[in-house]
Amino acid sequence: MNVNTQIPEIGAEMLLNLLYPELEEKWIAHHDGTFYRNYNQDVLSLSLEEGRVWLSRDSLLGLLPQGVLSGEEDLKKGDWSEKHKELERRIKILSEAFLPIDTFAFRRLLKAEKGVEDLLGDKLSYILKNYFGYDLEAEQNPYVREFAVLLPCIRERRGDFALIRSLLASVFNCEVKMSERRYSQSDSSRQWLPELRYELFIPGLTAGEFRDLNRDIQPLRDFLSEWFMPVEVHLELLVKQPRAARTSSIEGVLDYNTEL
Repeated sequence: MNVNTQIPEIGAEMLLNLLYPELEEKWIAHHDGTFYRNYNQDVLSLSLEEGRVWLSRDSLLGLLPQGVLSGEEDLKKGDWSEKHKELERRIKILSEAFLPIDTFAFRRLLKAEKGVEDLLGDKLSYILKNYFGYDLEAEQNPYVREFAVLLPCIRERRGDFALIRSLLASVFNCEVKMSERRYSQSDSSRQWLPELRYELFIPGLTAGEFRDLNRDIQPLRDFLSEWFMPVEVHLELLVKQPRAARTSSIEGVLDYNTEL
């Protein structure tokens, strides 16, 4: 089976650990040489039935001294074609002999890659807990967890309103409208704060789904206000229904877009 990915430079260890973690100790690795690496990916092909993978890497066979495969005069005397066939036979025999060694080395690289991946996964939780005082593992709200991973780069991203709009659209998979307003706890407009409002246009919500979603996004609003907004900005997250999705033909019927 040929392997076709959109990331041609991805290493075999990362790819195989991601796709087939259960085969970590079962792969038989054939090293076909780095010559192919100029034209192909790291994994040339693989067979799941046999547990074999063909790599564009050099075998340890290439470390043998030149004289082990052939002498200096081998191809100079006698029938050249017969000599060449004999040389190919030797290489095939030695390749089979080195196959367990290459396989063992590749399996060690698979283990090392998995260890690095686990370490990097724990690294994020460690940084968030010890440098930001935020326990990612204890967070129950799925929306907050999506944004919490950005805390290490919060210094560059705080106040990036357009980025927050794009992230909200991605997380909720909906259209998001951003607008800037004035906010005041009283009716007076003499003292006000800038307000940033994000409206999430989510169609087809029932009354119960609307209540549940509105309840779940409040922790996200508090999180974004604390970490991503300037201190003087008041943030609002509102769930709206797209106008095209409204099915009521009676004008003036209150829905969850109505503001009083």
